[in-house]
Amino acid sequence: MVSDSVISALQAASKLEPGNADLHLHLADLLLQAGRASEALFEARQVLLTQPDRLEALRFAAWAAEEAGDTEAAARYHRINDALTGVIQGAAPRTVPPVQTVLAEPEPTDELQAGDSRWDLQTPRVTLADVAGMTEVKRRLDLALLSPLRNPELLKMYGATLGGGLLLYGPPGCGKTFIARAVAGELNARFLAVGLPDVLDMYMGQSERNLSEVFALARRNAPCVLFFDEIDALGRRRSQMRHSAANVVGQLLAELDGAKASNEGVFVLAATNSPWDVDPALRRPGRFDRTLLVLPPDAAARLSLLQTLTHARPHEGLDLSALVGQTGGYSGADLTHLVSSATELAMEEAIRTGQVRPIRQADFVRALRDVKPSTAPWFESARNVAQFANQDGTYDELLGYFKGQNPKDRDR
Repeated sequence: MVSDSVISALQAASKLEPGNADLHLHLADLLLQAGRASEALFEARQVLLTQPDRLEALRFAAWAAEEAGDTEAAARYHRINDALTGVIQGAAPRTVPPVQTVLAEPEPTDELQAGDSRWDLQTPRVTLADVAGMTEVKRRLDLALLSPLRNPELLKMYGATLGGGLLLYGPPGCGKTFIARAVAGELNARFLAVGLPDVLDMYMGQSERNLSEVFALARRNAPCVLFFDEIDALGRRRSQMRHSAANVVGQLLAELDGAKASNEGVFVLAATNSPWDVDPALRRPGRFDRTLLVLPPDAAARLSLLQTLTHARPHEGLDLSALVGQTGGYSGADLTHLVSSATELAMEEAIRTGQVRPIRQADFVRALRDVKPSTAPWFESARNVAQFANQDGTYDELLGYFKGQNPKDRDR
């Protein structure tokens, strides 16, 4: 945490040297880190009075205005910064069918026919029916996104609109990406997954252009589910970032707001293991304003996954129900590791004896001694957040989970 005494000393120094732009900008940086956005905006503006094209000042002014809730001013500063750095927004989106026809199969487009060598644009064939168990997750998805899309008349009747994005959070390896892909399948929409390496670039302004490009591609191919994995890395709190990296957050905010192009028909989902590290501006209404907790697979999901993983492997006498009872809290990735470990034990004996033998329950018993649930550290961190940093109720669902569950059995 930035010391108030340091800030006070720098403020006194800036009054003595009002023309020292570097001092004002350093002070703006510290004020942002301290959560004093209005004061940070004042310092940035002091620089812009004499150096209106100072990029660093424009970025600090945009971030500070955003944190202070002045979205119009933030958008103006972003536009000026974009013009000076050459960040070009994507082409206007093609005409998108009204919401009641979004569930129809998308028409082929020139972009799809020509292909795109950089982005992996897919049309998933999986749906939520392929997601075993996780009844509560499906219910929340249906309530927050799918039912409103299927009932546009009901939306109109209640004067409601379907805007903003959905943030999936929970421990790693629990199927957040698969769920996002299944949502695209439910909507008969394209699916475009974007990770940190797809966006961040070492050259100035290129990261922002990458973001603009991916949103433009999603708009051209609407209906499209645009999925950002590890959004906490891409959209980390700007007070924890420096300069160009933090500017990417501003660009992401502008794209989510549809400041220069409509996002109609583009459904933005994101996943994170650490929602508490996501920039607060990304959680405001119209952005990722809805959250969905994705926990380790419940008993039904574990049984289905174990059946799938063992189906094509030689096995005999497996009691999968017993394994389900022993793997509460295991993520999907943990279960995959467990089956691989049991398979390796059978293979090891086959190599030693020269005779192939099936995987047996004893192999799983041995594998369970070494393969433990990887979700435990996440739950420890999440418990602290749910108990001590939930003043606004963001993590009520997580807190309810902790209050109602035995730590050794995390089935829902």
